[in-house]
Amino acid sequence: MDWQGAQAVVTGGAGFLGSAVARALAAAGARVTVIDAFLPETGANPANLEGLEVRLVRADLRRDPLEEALAGAAAIFHLAAETSHMGSQADPRGDLAQNADATLRLILAARAAAPAARVVHASTRQLYGRPRALPVAEDHPVDPPDANAVSKWAAEQYWLLEHKVHGRPVVSLRLTNCYGPGLRVKDHRQTFLGLWVRRVLEGEAFEVWGGEQRRDLAYADDVAAAFLAAADAPPGVYNLGGAPPLSLRDLAEALLAANGGGRYVVKAFPAERAKIDIGSYVADDSRFRAATGWAPRVPLEEGLRRTLDWFRPRLDLYLRETDP
Repeated sequence: MDWQGAQAVVTGGAGFLGSAVARALAAAGARVTVIDAFLPETGANPANLEGLEVRLVRADLRRDPLEEALAGAAAIFHLAAETSHMGSQADPRGDLAQNADATLRLILAARAAAPAARVVHASTRQLYGRPRALPVAEDHPVDPPDANAVSKWAAEQYWLLEHKVHGRPVVSLRLTNCYGPGLRVKDHRQTFLGLWVRRVLEGEAFEVWGGEQRRDLAYADDVAAAFLAAADAPPGVYNLGGAPPLSLRDLAEALLAANGGGRYVVKAFPAERAKIDIGSYVADDSRFRAATGWAPRVPLEEGLRRTLDWFRPRLDLYLRETDP
């Protein structure tokens, strides 16, 4: 797709991955509209939009009018979502509203205001539950392990139904663990690695739960490039992986090496989290690579260094409450 002068909308665009996608679109010449409600504890942060020329629309997908923000869009990148797994367990109705109902409202508004827009939806590997075999391909059974995965599954299905019934080109990317500049580091609501980064930069030890679980991690710039490539992919569901997999203990060692030092302690998995943890996960994203030619470019070691270097002078901005 030729992004020069094209209008693109990014929901959740003040968040970690949403802002990375917005930057990639702006760099490609698109006119970018960011929709974000700046909800507390979601990872949305004004600092993520620093230096980025976008049209910012403060709107809550669950209740605010969306048609004006969507009007004329050539592409919609839907990244606004509740991402906290423990938060979803504590408040499943709120989680359902943020993920499923908000997505349905966005779909209905897009039918009226941007009927020709392509859609790229941010989904999650969590839908698969505990993998039956590795790596995990798209035909792996869906077995959501928690409320967040159920609501994400519903949101994805609403988009796929929009393609089946109304013919809108829709791609859903089931993401692996993602990291990079702009990641939520206050706590582990978004991902464990964010809290690791915070502790390392503060000179404190971080906790590794278990340690033998294997994961593949994707750097934010690579993920953003995948979202843009997905706008030209055949409609459907695709896995998105990243760097070669490694154990969490090896990841902890890699983070310390990237930082030039630090400490961690290995602990047993907390009981309440063990119930919903999926264990090891490695994505088979060969289908997406074949469809788009995409491949990750940032090695894990380099991505960790970039992340730490980016946060060092900005850490305080990401430990405050976000703008209301």
